[in-house]
Amino acid sequence: MKKAVGNILKLGIPLGIGVWLIYKQYHDLGPAQRDELFSALRDADLRWVVLSLVVGLGSHMSRGWRWRYLLEPLGHRPGFWNCYHAVMIGYFMNLFLPRAGEASRAATLYRAEKVPFEQGFGTILAERAVDVLMLLAIAGLTLLLQLDKLDLFQARVASFRATQAPGEQSNFPWVWVIGGAVVVGLMAGAYLIFTRPALRARFMDMVRGFGQGLQAVFRTKNKGAFILHTALIWACYVGMFQLGFLAVPGMDAVPFAGILAGFVAGTIGIGLVQGGIGVYPQFVAIIISVYLAAPAGGGLIRPDALALGWLLWVAQTLMMIVLGGLSLLLMALKRTPAA
Repeated sequence: MKKAVGNILKLGIPLGIGVWLIYKQYHDLGPAQRDELFSALRDADLRWVVLSLVVGLGSHMSRGWRWRYLLEPLGHRPGFWNCYHAVMIGYFMNLFLPRAGEASRAATLYRAEKVPFEQGFGTILAERAVDVLMLLAIAGLTLLLQLDKLDLFQARVASFRATQAPGEQSNFPWVWVIGGAVVVGLMAGAYLIFTRPALRARFMDMVRGFGQGLQAVFRTKNKGAFILHTALIWACYVGMFQLGFLAVPGMDAVPFAGILAGFVAGTIGIGLVQGGIGVYPQFVAIIISVYLAAPAGGGLIRPDALALGWLLWVAQTLMMIVLGGLSLLLMALKRTPAA
């Protein structure tokens, strides 16, 4: 019962935050801004969106291929399509259950290729460590390219706060509350791990698997190809995001530094809330709006920038659902007795 309640809270709280943000985004727009938002969505050139999804598919296929380089030093040579399908199933599951993608990805490869779950999961965590380094590198480059925009962003925030009525400003210490909740959660997790032998043994298996995964990064015989695929994956991510700017009228005026800034903000948004619902469009729109003229109706977010954020989020989410669902179906058919 407690586990079920915990799972419901883990899923319901992020989704609730996302839904509330969607409502607030729409509520904060005036009638003219809402018309501008829907006009931007109607006038969007979806051909650029389709092209961006093709580029995104390239990143997922490259990720599946790169995974094979980490599994080879551990004594496994899985097929490319099984790795690709496992990757897409992981993305699919992450849309609906918090952090379920990594586990389902490792479980899928175990069923298809008999790769031990701990080793598969460990290599996935090692991949995540490499990807975090790549994101930090892109964020660092973004910061260097737009140091001159920090004062403008601060001025926009100050202007927005000045327009708010005193009753609309909240002094609730959200940072301390969220930080405290994180600390309590970590302490509770540590207590459970060290007081329950079965859970502790499972945790240590995960730690050993992660260690093996990290070693595989340095032991792979295809270091050059691994680095090339890593660069290709993130180049496709940025390219997919950049192509979306060509779909919405007026967004082609955003400089490359702004595109990178919006990309980093959107990536952080996806990590904060399940699937990025509500958060991804808002984070992207807030950052992009800094590089454009101030909204005519006031506020921080331009309606056309918000339209771009929603267009990108919907397109990427639909791709995960369609391709992930297809991979789930194909892998299920492989396990039937007839197959």
